[in-house]
Amino acid sequence: MDSLLGLLRIKVVRGFKLAKRDARSSDPYVIVRMDKQKLKTRVVKKNLNPEWNEELTLTIADPNQPIKLQVYDRDTFTPDDKMGDAEFDIKELVRVLKMQLENVPSGTLITKVVPNRDNCLSEASSILWENGKVTQDMVLRLRNVECGEVELHLHWINVPGSRSL
Repeated sequence: MDSLLGLLRIKVVRGFKLAKRDARSSDPYVIVRMDKQKLKTRVVKKNLNPEWNEELTLTIADPNQPIKLQVYDRDTFTPDDKMGDAEFDIKELVRVLKMQLENVPSGTLITKVVPNRDNCLSEASSILWENGKVTQDMVLRLRNVECGEVELHLHWINVPGSRSL
């Protein structure tokens, strides 16, 4: 395994207009995967617009690895139903980290990542310098499903002793 670059804190903020998988609603949760890492949010009962506000942390060794997100509907007696998936990368976030920003006012917009065929963004994603950290907000449109989006907030955590970007 490559040496550690840093940590990516992913706040799974909320989902909206998620697909119905039960009679009236769904019990959604999110799984985030990168390489061999797998993290999961809690289940929000009977809600197509769930608010998770849950922070998951991935260790990043290769910033070129895509991060995959899957939404499922929790079922008690049958396998959980898929409610769509999405994928995003942090190449642009890492490019901004390499700029070594320090004397920039908090809240400065550094760059935007625009939606295209190669990403799952449903709107432009802003990369900001906030309180001494590089952060990125994104709304991902779920694939392989009739509807649904998931909002994420990312920020990078430097780890003392990790190799530099």
